[in-house]
Amino acid sequence: MTAAVALRPALRRPRRMLLAGVCAAVARHVGWSASAVRVLAIVLALLGGGGILLYLWLWALVPLADEDAPRVRRAVPGAAILVGLAGVAAVVAIGTARTGLVEPLVSSAVPSAALAAAAVAWSLVLDRADPAYDDRYRRIVGIVAGAVLVVEGVLLLPSPANPVAVILGVLIAMVGVVILIVPRIADLWTELGAERSARDREAQRAEIAAHLHDSVLQTLAIIQHRAGPQSEVARLARAQERELRDWLFAGTDPFAGDAATELRTIAGELELAHPARFDVVTVGDATEVRSAALIGAAREAMLNAARHAGGDVSVYLEVADGGVELYVRDRGAGFDTTDVPESRMGVRESIVGRMERAGGRAVVRSDGGGTEVRLSLPLAVATEGAR
Repeated sequence: MTAAVALRPALRRPRRMLLAGVCAAVARHVGWSASAVRVLAIVLALLGGGGILLYLWLWALVPLADEDAPRVRRAVPGAAILVGLAGVAAVVAIGTARTGLVEPLVSSAVPSAALAAAAVAWSLVLDRADPAYDDRYRRIVGIVAGAVLVVEGVLLLPSPANPVAVILGVLIAMVGVVILIVPRIADLWTELGAERSARDREAQRAEIAAHLHDSVLQTLAIIQHRAGPQSEVARLARAQERELRDWLFAGTDPFAGDAATELRTIAGELELAHPARFDVVTVGDATEVRSAALIGAAREAMLNAARHAGGDVSVYLEVADGGVELYVRDRGAGFDTTDVPESRMGVRESIVGRMERAGGRAVVRSDGGGTEVRLSLPLAVATEGAR
């Protein structure tokens, strides 16, 4: 019988790695422990530098494994390690400059500049896709790497007995200045690209919105006006119009996440369930109005208007220095507030009581021409916790 040949795992670098994933990939492929492969890589690196070239070659050619994790996660900050090595090489270069020896000076000064540049390139390219290293980390790496080279270059300049040290000092200081500028240039370039993409998307959205406004939205508006607010056709047209507008202008609403958006959301829900059409208008800066009591009382008033009156309902929100005013008006038959039974808690507790407990005030006026609910709340209370 022929013995079955064990298939080795494919040579793939994991996406969750220590530094580059090369040693982990080789260890998994040959069946060794990752620690043993790392020790072997260090030994080969010390034997003339061949291990470093082999490591870089494998890093460049071995692909990443197809895993569930979409991003590469590194446990070791490679850019910070390169900055530390650049600092060590800079200290050695400054020390050898005092001896007048050229070859040791060049052998330490040039690697310090190369390591600093590699640290910045690592932070800008490899660490940008890693969520563990944010923009603040990349800025710190660039500043420290540039500062190391600038300080090294300045300390190499006062060496008149060693002209090579002076030349290297000037060149290294210039490289340090460039390294200090490069991260900012990269950030500006990224921001410029993002702004250009945003403008392109906004132009496409505006073109689509204009086309739909001239066709679909106008048709839906005509259906609503001709069918009447209490008909099923008008309710469906109103809901489709609101949904289409929300889709077209998603992310462009200046009131997103505040009271104005909540009121529009409530209006859309009530229009689907009741034969009513809400017109929500906001005046003033409503971006920080986050009062749950105000929204709860307004929802109850809007629900009562949709349920008992129907038709057109106006919702008016005004934010001023003195406070927040919210009006809900309908054009129904109205009712006598004194005839409301004690067991009916909608107006008494859900509107009036809720506003009083929050430090505000609610007034309900009703006559033969409709009902108006006025909700008042101090601005400090309405914006509490928004910041």
